[in-house]
Parts: sequence; C-alpha cells; structure tokens
Amino acid sequence: MLDHVGIPVSNYETSKVFYSKVLKPLGYELVFEVSSKENAGNPQAGFGANNQPQFWIGVGKPIKGRVHFAFVAKSRDAVRAFYDAAMKAGGSDNGAPGLRPHYHENYYGAFVLDPDGQNIEAVCHLAE
Repeated sequence: MLDHVGIPVSNYETSKVFYSKVLKPLGYELVFEVSSKENAGNPQAGFGANNQPQFWIGVGKPIKGRVHFAFVAKSRDAVRAFYDAAMKAGGSDNGAPGLRPHYHENYYGAFVLDPDGQNIEAVCHLAE
C-alpha cells in the first residue's frame, strides 16, 4: 500500500546516526541523501534496501503524540540485534524482544523510542 514514509526529526545528524545503527541489523541502510542545499535548507535521509529508500527522516518539528513504525525483520535474531543496537545508540526501551501472542502466536517484536520519542519496532512473523 505505501511506497515510503517520512518523519521530521529535531536533530538530523543524531537521528541519521541512530537510524543507521538500528536499521543495519534488519538489512536496511542509508541509501539516499538529499543535501540541505538541494532541498531548501531541509536535508533528508532515506533508508531502505536495494537502493530503494522507504523510510525517510528530515529536519522539522517532531510530530506531537507518538507515531509508530514497524520494520520487517527476517529473523528473531535480527529483532534482538535491532533492539541491542537501539539501546547502544541512545534509544529507550519500549518493549524488550519477545513473543507477543496477543497479536498472533509467532509475532516476535521489540519496541524502542527514537531520539524524538517515536515508537519504532522490529518484528518477525516467522516461527523459529
């Protein structure tokens, strides 16, 4: 349904480093960046796989309230690596890695808050 999404962040460089670290265990990386000069003073970073940016951050006032993004993980180990990377990169715990059987029996996820307090998740739907 969606091709890509983007969110504003209060500190572009901090968030770019944070997302570079936490998305790496899931197989995603910074694949495209638009400079401040190219985009009227609003640099943007696009993260994804196979040179296709699907998750974007850009300078702006963070969204009031909390947004939620769940990133696909290929394994439960990748979910745990995402969570560990987020904790080391300055994220806050919002739900340690584990099964969430109230969603479905194989739902294995981890939730963290990014530097602006947004709820991000890695989830694996496979039985292990």
